[in-house]
Amino acid sequence: MFTGIVEELGEVVAVERLEDASRFRLRGPLVTEGAQHGDSIAVNGVCLTVVEHGDGEFTADVMAETLKRSSLGALGVGSRVNLERPMAVGGRLGGHIVQGHVDGTGTLLDRTPSEHWELVKVGLPAHLARYVVEKGSITVDGVSLTVVEVGDDWFTISLIPTTLDLTTLGIKKSGDPVNLEVDVIAKYVERLLGPNAGENVR
Repeated sequence: MFTGIVEELGEVVAVERLEDASRFRLRGPLVTEGAQHGDSIAVNGVCLTVVEHGDGEFTADVMAETLKRSSLGALGVGSRVNLERPMAVGGRLGGHIVQGHVDGTGTLLDRTPSEHWELVKVGLPAHLARYVVEKGSITVDGVSLTVVEVGDDWFTISLIPTTLDLTTLGIKKSGDPVNLEVDVIAKYVERLLGPNAGENVR
């Protein structure tokens, strides 16, 4: 479980392309502090398992399903990434409930800078549009954000200087892909209120 509050801006230091998977070596001195084999670390919002670690770096295997659903396959050596460790039990929930299970990818469409913040427009896949609401929460590349406005196939987010400085959202360009995770509670509610809702309840 994550909160979408990015802890560190990391970097891809090596990529090994396999037949149906990839192995990434990533630099993140903060998130690897005290890390153990099998721990989880979110990379651009994708929950990955630590396979090896040392000297401020860690290795993670990314299977075909993850490569298909996320933008991790587009990463190369030198790519910057958002990193977050799982939430500690008893800690503050600074963002919202984030699983690190990416629902799909969107595309950064436009950036409108102002003096103290920046409005970013993101293209939204049709199958995710019903889960995105004005003033609701969404995770973009692992960053917990509040939706400003929603269209049929897009939404906007407002980024403060801290988010621009400390995450990859400050360096993304129009046309770049982003990982999206919608609110899991909305998906559960939809499932429970679907056409077969209640038939298994006794």
